[in-house]
Amino acid sequence: MATYEQIRSDVRSSTGKTMQNCWIAHVKELNGLAPKAAANRKSLNERVKPCPDNMRPLIEASMRRLGLIK
Repeated sequence: MATYEQIRSDVRSSTGKTMQNCWIAHVKELNGLAPKAAANRKSLNERVKPCPDNMRPLIEASMRRLGLIK
């Protein structure tokens, strides 16, 4: 399974944009993958920084390239 750093690096190399770990975790959750629980997360039921709608396709494309989703 690809790491958050691999996903961030892949998106950065293909688009030049930098992704946040919380965005990657949100997209993983939306695609049925279990993200790791962050030690500093305040609530398991609420996201402080959900992934912006315009960044989701970039993260999902990277996840497809890395074999996380189809």
